[in-house]
Amino acid sequence: MTTSSNTTVAEIGEQAIIERITRRLEMPDWVDVGPGDDAAVVKPPRGLREVLTTDALVDGVHFDQAFVPADAIGHRALAVNISDLAAMGAEPRAVLLSLALPATLRVAVLDGLIEGFLRQAAAHRAPLVGGNITRTPGPLVINVTAIGTVRPRRALERSGARPGDEIYVTGAVGDAATGLAILRAGATAPTVESACVLRYLRPEPRVRAGLQLSHHGAASSCVDLSDGLADGLRQLARASGVGVEIDAGALPVSDEARAWHTTAGTDWLETALGGGDDYELLFTVRPRHRGRLRGARRRIGDLPITRIGVVTRGADLSVRDASGCRGLPHGFEHFR
Repeated sequence: MTTSSNTTVAEIGEQAIIERITRRLEMPDWVDVGPGDDAAVVKPPRGLREVLTTDALVDGVHFDQAFVPADAIGHRALAVNISDLAAMGAEPRAVLLSLALPATLRVAVLDGLIEGFLRQAAAHRAPLVGGNITRTPGPLVINVTAIGTVRPRRALERSGARPGDEIYVTGAVGDAATGLAILRAGATAPTVESACVLRYLRPEPRVRAGLQLSHHGAASSCVDLSDGLADGLRQLARASGVGVEIDAGALPVSDEARAWHTTAGTDWLETALGGGDDYELLFTVRPRHRGRLRGARRRIGDLPITRIGVVTRGADLSVRDASGCRGLPHGFEHFR
């Protein structure tokens, strides 16, 4: 069916939408039954454990079509789920996609969304094996289930941190939140080459880092940073029954983020702690396992890994800077 740039999904119908997606798919040989049946049938991985996660992205809550391109919406929808697998030390294997589409959504937007989603799936060798299409009177909703695999007893969890463990983070923190602020301010178009904007629009899950931390047994606990560094620290501390002390001066914040906040008159530290959407890995390491971390880092490659603090006894969650210690702020939380 020929469509124009203004054709809506209501005009082509559900079966045409499904066909637009499935005609792009190629199934690996371990998929016995793929899209088109009531459910997918896959061969289980021998000797491995399956890791499952799901997440939903809602227009107006997790992204805004006013400044997020359609392909970036699809990219982000899958990346946030792949990041959860990375935090567990799991390798992506397959994904499911459910779409709740407003009748007025343009087919061109749908095509862009699917293109971005499938590019990300191909990058992580995680084929789309099934899903669902429905209509909604509300905003666009994208729900993804991602399936990964991990070796027995090698899954990274949030609950393993102990007093004296060192706290590390991959990459940089606060870049994605800065990128979102730049877009909201209208300071740049989504196509402009800004590292912070790109970090928001097309986050890269740290799968290789998670796999190597798991393989080397380096991390005592791990969580991905979807809702900000402060939220990730709280999650680890709560699950492990410990406290944390963070060195503000050690936080890896990019020069672009610092410069933008200085110009805007806003606090880069607040963004580094409370801003979400970085999808970096926050993890802890026993001091006696530093050698394991060195081994993992050699296999991870060029991705920066920074020690930012230490796990403490008790329940105090604090940040230390030149002016002393203060309480850890909250990250993003729905309904707060």
